[in-house]
Amino acid sequence: MIIKTNQDKEKAGSLKKMAEVTLKRLKETDIGKYPTNTLTDYYDIIRKLMESLTSLEGIKIKGEGAHLEIIDYICKKYNLGESTRSFIQELRNYRNRISYEGFNIKESYIEDNSERIEKIIKKLISLLGNIPQ
Repeated sequence: MIIKTNQDKEKAGSLKKMAEVTLKRLKETDIGKYPTNTLTDYYDIIRKLMESLTSLEGIKIKGEGAHLEIIDYICKKYNLGESTRSFIQELRNYRNRISYEGFNIKESYIEDNSERIEKIIKKLISLLGNIPQ
């Protein structure tokens, strides 16, 4: 459910900072050794950056299916394209399976997709611009 709220630059900056800290830690980790944790971290970074964007807009998405809805909303609003939207939804599905089923990601998945994931992260960070952190 999308709710109109007040713009919250402070929250947006905090979320962006948290995402950047997680990304920095991830770059200092052997991601091939921990592919399941890596995917969870990548998804968390993307979600925080998307929530930061909605905080700047004065939008809150909550309730069941909020993660699915924020992905669809951001991808449509910022013209990220259907393939990007589908890919982020795939990451969300894997993250849910990891959290609720104990699913494990293969190292090859991270190797094959980390460049694409990092491009999405860079795009989201660039959309945020220079917000105070």
